[in-house]
Amino acid sequence: MMNRKTFMAQLVVGILGAPRLHAQPADRVPRIGMLASTTGPNPAGTVNYENLLAALRDLGWVDGKNLIVETRFAGPNPQRQREVAAEFKALPVALIVATGTTAIRSARDGAPGLPVVMINAGDPVGAGFVASLARPGSDLTGTSAAGEEVLAKQIELLSAAVPHVKRIGVLMNSANPANGFFFDAMALRAKKLGLWLERIEVGSPGELEGAIERARGGALVVVGDPMFVAQRGRIIEQTIRLQVPAMFGARFYAVEGGLMSYLSSDIWHWRKAAGFIDKILKGAKPAELAVEQPTEFALVINLRTAKALGITMPQSLLLRADEVIQ
Repeated sequence: MMNRKTFMAQLVVGILGAPRLHAQPADRVPRIGMLASTTGPNPAGTVNYENLLAALRDLGWVDGKNLIVETRFAGPNPQRQREVAAEFKALPVALIVATGTTAIRSARDGAPGLPVVMINAGDPVGAGFVASLARPGSDLTGTSAAGEEVLAKQIELLSAAVPHVKRIGVLMNSANPANGFFFDAMALRAKKLGLWLERIEVGSPGELEGAIERARGGALVVVGDPMFVAQRGRIIEQTIRLQVPAMFGARFYAVEGGLMSYLSSDIWHWRKAAGFIDKILKGAKPAELAVEQPTEFALVINLRTAKALGITMPQSLLLRADEVIQ
């Protein structure tokens, strides 16, 4: 028969060996760093962030329980972004999530050796982030914005909406290293359509009005960039005031008053990012995780804005649209 001393000893061993049901200590919970290219939360960024957290929850990662998400609003300045990346590395975090080519480059340069999950990278191969989409071979992986055919399609669709226009400006942030890729892809299609493409670069939000003025009398493509997302209200207002038909690279531009948009869904990119985070936290190497590109794209047309610009959208284009805002 077991004596009391033996029973108590076995009871203690059993308790110590039992699964722990309470939360892990904070120092054992993995941290990830969110490098935001804005100076504070904005509606588009908040929606994307919520989609990321929802996708992480689907994979078993809950912020504040078994994962800590550190968010820093670095703004559009590359130097400040690099400083924030270095701060993340010192925390330390397991990886950095960055969206857009400029922020991705800042994350890489500011925290060398730390995994970076790219969201919507413009041209990851051309920018030197990865050796190839299939085999990144570096500390970076994630999603790429679009291939050349999608950028060319933006030019084609905008030209179909305003066939009388023969001059199209391409609005770019001068700090974005993917500009050459963007412009070259569009220029090739523009040449085939008999269009003249003009590269219009800005270095700060204060230059936007003058830049859009340069496109007056023609049309405008606004490439994807965090600066333009943050300033989208001003950009949309200016294109309407100056009567400049514009193509944008995200649905929310058209929803908020832009003439039209064509690109993949932001939701797709942010939910895909959760999959990369999950794999890296479980030990996968970014170098071996193929960069993914979207395969579905949506054309959104705002008929209210078309009317304000005096444009009658061709019926053939309206039939191709995935969404028409009346």
